[in-house]
Amino acid sequence: MKDILQYLFDHQTLSKAQAKSILLEISKNIFNEIEVTSFVTVFLMRSITLAELEGFTEALQQLAPQIDLGTDDLVDIVGTGGDGKNTFNISTLASLVVAGTGQKVAKHGNYAASTISGASNVLETLGYRFKENEAELKADLEKGNFCYLHAPIFHTSLKSIAPMRKNLGLKTFFNILGPLINPAKPKYTMIGVANLEIARIYQYLLQKKNADFLLVNALDGYDEISLTGDTKIMDKNGESIYSAQELQFRNIEPETIFGGNNTEEAAQIFKKILEGKGTYEQNAVVLANAAMALKNTEKYGEYENCLMMATESLLKGKALNCFKKVID
Repeated sequence: MKDILQYLFDHQTLSKAQAKSILLEISKNIFNEIEVTSFVTVFLMRSITLAELEGFTEALQQLAPQIDLGTDDLVDIVGTGGDGKNTFNISTLASLVVAGTGQKVAKHGNYAASTISGASNVLETLGYRFKENEAELKADLEKGNFCYLHAPIFHTSLKSIAPMRKNLGLKTFFNILGPLINPAKPKYTMIGVANLEIARIYQYLLQKKNADFLLVNALDGYDEISLTGDTKIMDKNGESIYSAQELQFRNIEPETIFGGNNTEEAAQIFKKILEGKGTYEQNAVVLANAAMALKNTEKYGEYENCLMMATESLLKGKALNCFKKVID
């Protein structure tokens, strides 16, 4: 590792093969915590390259189990996290709203590493039991059109570095890898990215794979459609910028989508919105993200129709019903 660190400290970048090899070695606990922390810190000081992202992704995909949920029509809505905005769990709520429309969702997520409360924290607090195998995930999908893949269960190779990530308390390149390594390999992925430079790298990588993707970057730094300003949307066909008004909503203030001061508060906000008791601003953000994820599948028509489906799912209790069905 010393040679690799010196190489990186000399402002060099890794090839795809080097990146893959190093991450495979990290997974085997070959290096000590100080060495791994130093390696991770390099990528806090500069952006990851396309070759490095490809190599790291391939390593984690190789290490993870192959999950077959019996359908090639899955959606995932996920953010890189670490945008420092402390919003409530918008992508998880949007996922349940999408499930409530009848579209199957396989969401991949984790505990918070650099924020107040991650998807896993909230779901666990509200009684969702993490599933450990293909059969259980399939059962959830059949019951409620929604299943959740808790990353530590399926990416055990990263278990040894979890304490380091938590202690560091900063967004690392592992946040960037998360949206790319869902073991269920969903056909449609909507990824929220706070950093436009990283969004570009994602775009290049996903275009190379000919993936059905949607990248969301709020121009004021959110890793989701925040409606606090304009949003850049990228897909395989190009890119556009949408105002809140073009998404059928009005602009909102950042404090109206605050996520709470702790996991319990975050869970209560989540529950309230899911029960149809959210504020205009909370509902609007969830619905905009859910509608765009539905539009990305190209199965439900234009955005306006997708928004109508999402609104019915949330306000008529369909999303809540999906969640209730997957709570053991």
